[in-house]
Amino acid sequence: MEGNNNMTSKQPGFVNGAPLFLLRAEGLAVALAAVAAFSRSGGSWRLFAILILAPDLSMLGYIAGPRTGAAAYNAAHAYLGPVILLAAAVAFAAPAGIATALIWIAHIGFDRALGFGLKYGEGFAFTHLGRAGRRAREAKS
Repeated sequence: MEGNNNMTSKQPGFVNGAPLFLLRAEGLAVALAAVAAFSRSGGSWRLFAILILAPDLSMLGYIAGPRTGAAAYNAAHAYLGPVILLAAAVAFAAPAGIATALIWIAHIGFDRALGFGLKYGEGFAFTHLGRAGRRAREAKS
């Protein structure tokens, strides 16, 4: 049925329904695993508090426009960066790098659990997990 805007409708390019729930649950699982690993790493909880929101500074890219903003946001919110950092930090026995990578991974996981996905160039609300404003409106109905 075209024009149907409920949560079960098929929308090209966006995840909804059970897959959306699974992706958000997966994000929470990754975040909790990263926090657990961080707690066992001996990293400073003060450092955790200081850096947990650092990836969100990438949103400043939106000052230059939605395409630049999306690219900056995605660079800071894809797992590739922190996984590479974690691998290098483990290889070089760099505890600060390990701690930073785990904090970064935790941030991304919590964002995904909250429904903040990777961005498309159309605007901040257009994510791989769906359009942010639409999900909020549909949850109320």
